[in-house]
Amino acid sequence: MTRPQPLPPESLYRRCVPDELPFESTDELTPLDELVGQDRALESVRFATGIDGDGFNIYALGTPGTGKFTMVQRMLAKEAEQRPTPPDWCYVYNFDEPHKPTALRLPPGRGAKLRADMDQLIEDLGNAIPAAFDSEEYRSRVEELEQELGERRDTTLADIAQQAKEHHIQFIHTPTGFAFAPLDKDGEVIRPDNFERLSKSERERIQHSVEELQKQLQRAVRQFPQWQKEMREKVKELDREFASFAAGHLIEVIQQRHADLPDVVAYLEAVERNIVDNIKEFRSEGEGPGVILGLTGGGGKAAALHRYRVNVLIDHTDLSAAPVIYQDLPTHASLIGRCEYQAHMGTLTTDFTLIKPGDLHRANGGYLILDVHELLMQPFAYDAIKRALRSRELRIESLEKRFGLISTVSLEPQPIPLDVKVVLIGERMLYYLLSHYDPDFRDLFKVAADFEDAIDRDDSAAMVFARFIAGILKEKGLRALEQGAVARVIEHSARLSEDADKLSVHLRSLSDLLREADYWAGDVQHTRTTREDVQRAIDAQIRRSDRVRERLYENIQKNTIKIDTAGTKVGQINGLSVIDLGTFSFGQPSRITATTRLGDGKLMDIERETELGGSIHTKGVLILSNFLAARYAKEQPLSLSASLVFEQSYGMVEGDSASLAELCALISAIADVPIVQSFAVTGSVNQLGEVQAIGGVNQKIEGFFDICRERGLTDDQGVLIPASNARHLMLRTDVVEAVREGKFAIYAVETVDEALELLTGLPAGERDEEGRFPEDSVNGRAELRLSALTELRQQFAHPETGEDETEGEEV
Repeated sequence: MTRPQPLPPESLYRRCVPDELPFESTDELTPLDELVGQDRALESVRFATGIDGDGFNIYALGTPGTGKFTMVQRMLAKEAEQRPTPPDWCYVYNFDEPHKPTALRLPPGRGAKLRADMDQLIEDLGNAIPAAFDSEEYRSRVEELEQELGERRDTTLADIAQQAKEHHIQFIHTPTGFAFAPLDKDGEVIRPDNFERLSKSERERIQHSVEELQKQLQRAVRQFPQWQKEMREKVKELDREFASFAAGHLIEVIQQRHADLPDVVAYLEAVERNIVDNIKEFRSEGEGPGVILGLTGGGGKAAALHRYRVNVLIDHTDLSAAPVIYQDLPTHASLIGRCEYQAHMGTLTTDFTLIKPGDLHRANGGYLILDVHELLMQPFAYDAIKRALRSRELRIESLEKRFGLISTVSLEPQPIPLDVKVVLIGERMLYYLLSHYDPDFRDLFKVAADFEDAIDRDDSAAMVFARFIAGILKEKGLRALEQGAVARVIEHSARLSEDADKLSVHLRSLSDLLREADYWAGDVQHTRTTREDVQRAIDAQIRRSDRVRERLYENIQKNTIKIDTAGTKVGQINGLSVIDLGTFSFGQPSRITATTRLGDGKLMDIERETELGGSIHTKGVLILSNFLAARYAKEQPLSLSASLVFEQSYGMVEGDSASLAELCALISAIADVPIVQSFAVTGSVNQLGEVQAIGGVNQKIEGFFDICRERGLTDDQGVLIPASNARHLMLRTDVVEAVREGKFAIYAVETVDEALELLTGLPAGERDEEGRFPEDSVNGRAELRLSALTELRQQFAHPETGEDETEGEEV
């Protein structure tokens, strides 16, 4: 086996040569309006906006800060320009069912005109109707009807009086009613005492005549209420005639303006009928609950006129395309609308004019953008979106009424048809969780727009990325970047992507860097941002976030945290991990130790036993256990107990990137072969002993380099990384220079055996034809030691039961 050689300095950092960029500054470039490298997401959005059908709504998924919202909003704005402006929607009074306001659909801009016309109508009616009923003509007509009734009554009573006179009886009007009195020959009323002196026959004649006259009078008086009722009906018809005359021509003018809208014409006809049928209310100045509600028949003129107002729910007067609405706080009420209430005389009241639109109303006919995390955080908001999309209608319903929390006068507005594309923006994990746990989600959000985190760094990428930078500068109003500054931004983007062959398209990070570089350029009065300004911005970002790193490295230098960078130790190795602190991450060297003893093949993970190890770390340790058994104990028991631990680690340990270091420490302890402490190791290992890629390789290397540099660099210090991570290297300049000067080395290994040779200085050893490792190799020593432990275990076995009596005994 050939021992790996250090990686050359040229492979540790892929430069972007400024002279290869065919421009002097970004002023010369045509800005790129769209996000670079998002072709897949763009195609998804175009497809979803172009296709008709239920459920083709969009979920834009990707890492936060990749520019999902910016790009989606721009694309939807372009698509919206190709779509017609949606109609206006109004709510008006329902004269048949007042608690169910009627929804009117009008062409864009017509809702406001109808409202203005009805407001003018209300004002005109307030003047025209009183004027009509105060007119001389109306009073004359009413007086004629009253006179007609009076004449009819007088005629009837006169006939009765004439008949009484013919029978010598006087018809007398008294304050309490009518009476009859007999007359003598001289036409004088007979006094009661004289009436008694009349003959019996005469008295009987007079009494009979009076009785007949009284019967006629009773019949006449019984007719009086009916005649009065007929007169009132005639007055009411007169009122209707004058009301129709006063309001009819006003409403006719509005009908002519909206003659192309049958629903509006029908509504105006209903308004006219209501005015005519309820003209008495217009003549009353009283006020009651109807003034606010507009729902009852009472309340006087103000309440009557209030019914004819128009609540323009959605007004597209100033819109020339389909709407694109973004809601950053999608609550249940803000999405589907609400019915507001007013406090009146100690109660909560409402009417159709207090109906308020939601974001779905505003976006109807266009697009609605929502943050899925905020949507899921608001009670019942996600459920409201799903219900609206399933039913394809907007039904305003308050949660209080739905759950019976309040008992007030409420409304049931007529539902409005819904035609909208909803775009949810969120992380990938939420998309996968919703897809798995919510069956409705897959039916309602069928299109996934998956945004890339990075693009390939090929020959054409530099120019495309430079144009992308120019677009950001133009949008933010920042200084242009010089050629060298663009090259430095490209290099930094490759570093952010953790791959020298990729460029990060994380829009937020890139925009922040450009803005900070512009600030530092202004600080030194540069007309253009230079490479030094960009580097200063990068350094300042690190400086603001590296307090924890400084304290940790300080404790290592003071030996409070024990890390060896020189000498050799058996069963001890320097592992590397990464600590993430918000947007800043750095490498942390850790001492990993392994101990072995005679036992029954158990490998103890102390981190797991103390509940400080995560499931992935535990998986890595179990892989090591099986690797040891498969390599060294195929035909004999693994008579070994061992333990692994991260020394001075007091927090959670997760991940398997230290499994290569742990395996090397275990084999060192088994074979009693010392490991050089001037190396640090990172990498995952599988059951076959192959080294696998890990994350954060740049930060890990730099973390160990910083420790070694503070203690003084020598020519034997370095880091072992997986060979598959070599293409990810974008190391700091000082690390590359140290490698170039031979003061530091980075090795890329493919197998655990390659790592063992570098760490121990001994050959790892390969099995010969007889299946044995060389005795002077690391593997040979480990196998011999394990064979010796097996023999020792057999000596301690119980002669009768065969049970091991040596468990836990140190070796």
